[in-house]
Amino acid sequence: MQHLNEARINQLVKFISKMENNLKTELFENFKNSKLMQLFGAEISNINDDYFEIRVPQKDFMMRSAGMFNGATMATLIDVSSYASALTKSNTHYYATVELKINYLSPAIGENLIAKAEVIKRGKVLTVVRSDIYVAKQGSETLVATSLVTLMQLENENYSNQIH
Repeated sequence: MQHLNEARINQLVKFISKMENNLKTELFENFKNSKLMQLFGAEISNINDDYFEIRVPQKDFMMRSAGMFNGATMATLIDVSSYASALTKSNTHYYATVELKINYLSPAIGENLIAKAEVIKRGKVLTVVRSDIYVAKQGSETLVATSLVTLMQLENENYSNQIH
């Protein structure tokens, strides 16, 4: 399994703007400790205010027999990246997914999947996130799925280790 090591974390810090150090550190640690993201071999490839990007390598359990990433893998990345993008500005709340709409646009045939999630509207209770899935193949990225995710903000008294 791939894990975020200190060198990778230091490299990613260069991408981060306007985020409080404590919040940034907590996001990295929570992501690194997520059993699901460890299983996926996931890495944070970019993080910013209202933005979160995850990259995963191809693994056998993620693939359909025709050689493409399966929809469940893409849906999982959409959910996790959307949730994490909402956490980039607040770690004192918990977010529950209340709606997740995915359009699969073309077969995801490639070496890696990349989820790029961006908060497009923050309300008092609901946050709406657009998350796109790209497949990387031979250095180029192709959009293969797009989604709209609605998250409900809940009070969270125990807000450590939020990314599962």
